Amino acid sequence: QVRLVESGGGLVQPGGSLSLSCAFSGGNFRSYTVGWFRQAPGKEREFVAVIRRNGASTHYEDSVKGRFTISRDTAKNTVYLQMNNLRPEDTGVYSCVADSGVILSSIRRADQYDYWGQGTQVTVSS
Repeated sequence: QVRLVESGGGLVQPGGSLSLSCAFSGGNFRSYTVGWFRQAPGKEREFVAVIRRNGASTHYEDSVKGRFTISRDTAKNTVYLQMNNLRPEDTGVYSCVADSGVILSSIRRADQYDYWGQGTQVTVSS
């Protein structure tokens, strides 16, 4: 059974940086597309970023392009989300997701991912 464990959330001032980690276990890491979704209080869950299996490509939500970078380390079975120039609207619970069968056209849909982490809180505030 695939298990995802996030870490790295916290409180940061606007313009600051945070790095999130997602530790993957219980499956063949290289075969899974892994990404991040976030949910702010009172808002719907939204896609943030994803890196396809074998690192074939990366995809980002428009508002985080140029500020966030997703990467994967196959030696550590871990996916990272480096977040720079953070804004108050980036605040939310960030959840790591994984799936081995999601196709490119559906990569931004939360219902396409079978596995979810418990989430980590990111708060951007002065």
